[in-house]
Amino acid sequence: MRTIDWVNGAVEIIDQTALPGEERVLRLHTVGELIAAIQSLAVRGAPALGVAGAFGVALAARIHVDDPAALAVAVQKVETARPTAVNLARGAQRAAALIPRGPEAVLAEACAVRDEEIAASAAMARLGADLVDELCGAPPRLLTHCNTGALAAVTVGTALGVVGELHQRGRLAGVIASETRPLLQGARLTSWELTRWGIEHRVAVDSAGPFLMARGEVDAVILGADRICANGDVINKIGTYSHALGARRAGIPFVVVAPESTVDHDTPSGAHVEIEDRGAAEVTAWGEAVNLAFDITPFDLVTAIVTDRRVIRVDRGEKP
Repeated sequence: MRTIDWVNGAVEIIDQTALPGEERVLRLHTVGELIAAIQSLAVRGAPALGVAGAFGVALAARIHVDDPAALAVAVQKVETARPTAVNLARGAQRAAALIPRGPEAVLAEACAVRDEEIAASAAMARLGADLVDELCGAPPRLLTHCNTGALAAVTVGTALGVVGELHQRGRLAGVIASETRPLLQGARLTSWELTRWGIEHRVAVDSAGPFLMARGEVDAVILGADRICANGDVINKIGTYSHALGARRAGIPFVVVAPESTVDHDTPSGAHVEIEDRGAAEVTAWGEAVNLAFDITPFDLVTAIVTDRRVIRVDRGEKP
């Protein structure tokens, strides 16, 4: 299953807003359609957004081949469709660098971004499973947050890819998936993917995670990231910080799994990252709301960061 792909001149995505009730594929022919899919979370997850950014520029390069000004505007709109995940802008910029060579070169670069993310997922699954085995010893009971499977990363996934690898090795004792706002991505998407993989699991309300750790029901927390700053601060789905605090109090590992494309050496710390607020409409119909999509987990609460190339032991002073 690929979350996002280029098929016969259009971008095809699995509509994540329809899951788990319906497995629906959307064909996106225009930049506007792609941006709408990104902003509605029909396609989401940092690695998948990087591919979406690249494919968005490929669409723009074909549509505006004879209009450089319109093409530049379209590229900028793709880059800024959502502000927090670094992969989106990076994927768009990487494809845009090939614009002088023509639309086919842009598309080839976008497909290369896709293929690299697919390879990265497989590598992260292996490295992450090895690390969790080392940290936990016995098969662990893992808590994961948001959705970090194939839906977020084209295939396999980041943190959930590690969960799947541990399951295949017979080294997994259980999984708790937090429900995760916005749009209950854990309860809807992670649970759907775990069910497809035949992995038994429980869904927990977001606020229950730290208490479950305190009761000894979790051996490690494993989740993804939308941006990893130069100092090791982790930008991830809202609720991540609470789980990190709970893990520190319980004395259990807190492991972040994300591709190298998510490491942002140009951003010194989480204080320099714009945190998206999705507005009140997703939360309430009768008043104001704080509906942050992400939060910032300080590096000193992180045990390790696993990328497709390396394991960074933040607890030992290593930096991205």
